[in-house]
Amino acid sequence: MVEEYELSASVRTNEKAKNLRRSKIIPAIVYGNDFKNLPISVGVGTFNKVFSEAGESALIKLKIDNNPEIKVLVHNVQTHPVNSEIIHIDFYKVNMKQKIKTAIPIKEIGESPAVIDLEGALITNRDEVEVECLPTDLIPEIEVDISILKTFDDVVKVSDLKVPAGVEILDDPEEVIFLIQPPRSEEELAELEEEVKEDVEAVEVEGKKPEESEGGVEGEEDNRNTGSEVSEQPKEKSE
Repeated sequence: MVEEYELSASVRTNEKAKNLRRSKIIPAIVYGNDFKNLPISVGVGTFNKVFSEAGESALIKLKIDNNPEIKVLVHNVQTHPVNSEIIHIDFYKVNMKQKIKTAIPIKEIGESPAVIDLEGALITNRDEVEVECLPTDLIPEIEVDISILKTFDDVVKVSDLKVPAGVEILDDPEEVIFLIQPPRSEEELAELEEEVKEDVEAVEVEGKKPEESEGGVEGEEDNRNTGSEVSEQPKEKSE
């Protein structure tokens, strides 16, 4: 059975969101197919603790004031673009009898012989997959033992993932999740070093300022002289 977490919240009044955040409270909303949108607020510390363990793939028993608890999933967490602080949360109220679609994180375990013995580099193409299941069948993560990656030809595909009965993975089964990249040869490293050197030299050339002529801007003196030559002398008044 999926692990559940508990979180307390309060119905949100008309107080401005920025004032809540100053008080270490996060504005949020609860919605669902059979649930009227409800603005709420949760404490920063309380939510961070629960979210660090539950993520977006575990059920949370949400207790709003003195109302009966409801079961929700974290559907969206908005963060500030500069300081990365959480500024808003979307909770989705689930119907325990209806299947839901959500993303399940992938967790690598073990060590790859191709990395340890052959000095390859582990490449992770994706860190989660989308699944469909009943809320009671949700799992917090999918573990993948990368010790099966023994050569540079070995890969882990979506079809290799092991999930419990009742959980259906919706992604392309042929999509590669993990692979091993061989180490660069001496020739490749030399070529890479040469490319970097050429790029640096190109930048240095582009950054040079054009040399100024010692005589200043060409033509200035000529223009001044020409101006004096074409100026007419005032005509003398005839007697």
